[in-house]
Amino acid sequence: MERLCEVPGIGADIACTIIAELGLDMTVFGTAGRLCAWAKVAPATKQSGRRKARGKTGTGNPYLKSSLGQAATGAAKTQTFLGERYRRLIKRMPKGKARTAIAWSILMIVFFLLADPTARYHDLGPDFYARHLDTRRRTDQLVRQLQALGHTVTLAPAV
Repeated sequence: MERLCEVPGIGADIACTIIAELGLDMTVFGTAGRLCAWAKVAPATKQSGRRKARGKTGTGNPYLKSSLGQAATGAAKTQTFLGERYRRLIKRMPKGKARTAIAWSILMIVFFLLADPTARYHDLGPDFYARHLDTRRRTDQLVRQLQALGHTVTLAPAV
């Protein structure tokens, strides 16, 4: 329970609910993807031929799903990797879907924490995306955008 409480958004009550609903033996699920599918927080895609549509996640375990939703809402308000991920996702999707995506991430973290008794949660930090940005690719993209607007661009390295 202490290791689960290290994850942003998960408190003692939510950790107790997660352990009560999942148990401690993660070999029952096999993989984290199967756990997310069982809990119905995995994204669904309905495909018929070339047409792809977004499917609903489904009902799943209502107690686990509501606890994960509360944890996702709490994690979205923090200055952590999960909070930054939520803020990036709401730029391109509704808040409910972004919250479900954060709940999916939290459940993946929970799976790996419960599967390995020696594992500890390590936050990647809110600047994870900025640190892993390909600067050359971003520079080329910005130069192309300025050229498309009719500007001539010359780059000089900063001192």
